[in-house]
Amino acid sequence: MNANQLINMIIRQVVRKFVNKGVDAGVNKLASGGKQGKQARHDVKRARQAARMTRRLNK
Repeated sequence: MNANQLINMIIRQVVRKFVNKGVDAGVNKLASGGKQGKQARHDVKRARQAARMTRRLNK
């Protein structure tokens, strides 16, 4: 494995973590806006599932 591959691997891991944190923060912000309680938590759960599926499909 050469240096270019190592650098790309590390950069991909860092970018993935930042994207995940950004998606989670955005979903949490959106969920805390209008809806209340159980429905908001359900919407957050579905949004996170959708984000995970999208990331899996993009691999």
